[in-house]
This record gives sequence, C-alpha cells and structure tokens, in this order.
Amino acid sequence: MKKCILLLLFTGIAGTCALPSEAQLLKKLKEKAEKKILGESDKKTTPAEESQTSDNNPTSGGGSGRPTNKGGGGLTNTTPPDVVQQINDAEQAHAAGNFSDARYSIQQALVGVEIQLGRELLKALPDQILDMKEDTLQDKVVSNQWGWSNLTILRVYSDGKERQLSMSIGNNSFYSGWVNLYFSGAYTQAGANDQNVKQVRVKNYKALIQYDDSKGYTLIVPLGQSSMIVWECINFKDENEVLKAGALFDIDDIKRRMGEQ
Repeated sequence: MKKCILLLLFTGIAGTCALPSEAQLLKKLKEKAEKKILGESDKKTTPAEESQTSDNNPTSGGGSGRPTNKGGGGLTNTTPPDVVQQINDAEQAHAAGNFSDARYSIQQALVGVEIQLGRELLKALPDQILDMKEDTLQDKVVSNQWGWSNLTILRVYSDGKERQLSMSIGNNSFYSGWVNLYFSGAYTQAGANDQNVKQVRVKNYKALIQYDDSKGYTLIVPLGQSSMIVWECINFKDENEVLKAGALFDIDDIKRRMGEQ
C-alpha cells in the first residue's frame, strides 16, 4: 500500500510542478521509484519458499521422500527346463518320500516338453503369408505347467506397414466359451445381411469368423477339446482374404503336433 501511495505521490507532484528543472528532477525520482517497486515485485522466491513449493507438487522429484528408479538390468530369459534332468530329480524325490519336490520336477519336465513342442511347431509354420513376412522377434511359447491346455504359441506376420496377421495356437480362454456356445447349438445364427459373427469352414474344419471395426477380423478353428487356432487379421480387405490366409496353414500338421484327435 505504501508503495502505491509513494508512486501516486510522485506522479501527482510531477503533474503540478511548473518549473522545468524541478519537473525533470521529479521525473527522475518517479522513474527510480517505479524501478524499485517493480524490482521488489519480481523478486525471486527464497530457498525455503522453493522447498515448500516442491513439497506441494506431487510430480516433483524427492517431494514424497521416495527415490525414483533410473534404470536396471531387467530380467534375462530363462533357459527351458532340462526334461531328462527334471524326470531324474522327480524319481529321486519320490524315492525319498519328498512328494512336493517330485511334483514340482514333473511340472518342470512338462514345461520343458511344451516349450520344445512350441519351438518345433513355430519352425514348421510358413515364412510368408500373402504379402506378409514372419516376424520371428515376436515369436512366443508360453507354458503354465499343466498339460496342453495351458500351452500357447504365437507367431506374427506383417507387411511392414499396416497389415498384420497374429496367429495363436493352444488354449485361449477368451474365445473358448464363445466357440463352445456357437458349436453346441445353443446359438441361433442371425439372418441379417450384415453379421458380426458367422460360421465358416477352413480346409473342411469348422470355424468362426468375426469382424469388429476396431480390431479387424478374427478367425477361429477349434482343434479339439482343449486347443484352437486363432488368427487376428488387421487391415484385411474382406473375409475372403482372411479365409485364404487361414487356408495357407497346414492345420492337419498343427493338430497332429498338438496331439489333438
């Protein structure tokens, strides 16, 4: 308040004085007063004030007292279990009456077998589908320890632009109930011209095809009670192109390797 009065005082005096020399003097005093007032208003915050601002800012580093991770080595790929060694370990644990360790070793042996199966199956898949080449960097084999029902094999094909085909082989809980619903006769297919889902055939195998504007086409071929092939096709022209892509895979060989009847 005092600063404002001081500025108004100098301004008023400068406007009422008639002598040129006095007016120039008052003008200089007025400019100095303005600089002083403006300088104080732009004054930097003190360290204490800066600390308080940092503590009140949830995005400020160190404000919560918890360090922020700046890097790390990550996790290395685990070597698949040695099937023969795990079986030997299971026999020794069983003979010693340590059934928990015997069970664990048998589980690990199954994981090793499934991973070997998945890798061999990936090698048998085509290198190219239509104009899309395999992307082996995205190959995956996932096993959840208990039998084929928990084995999933993934292969991706891409044209390097916008077209992509993702193929998964194995148990797919997301689609399994949906497939059972359609093929059990509990679902009556709609008779409308435009359908989101319908039954088709791929190489004489019963199949389902679905279309969604955000996901593209999904083609599903059940291989047995516990496994299926799922193709997810992005930016395909139409359903005929999807069916053509599915027919380029040796479904009989995949079914045989998966042990399905």
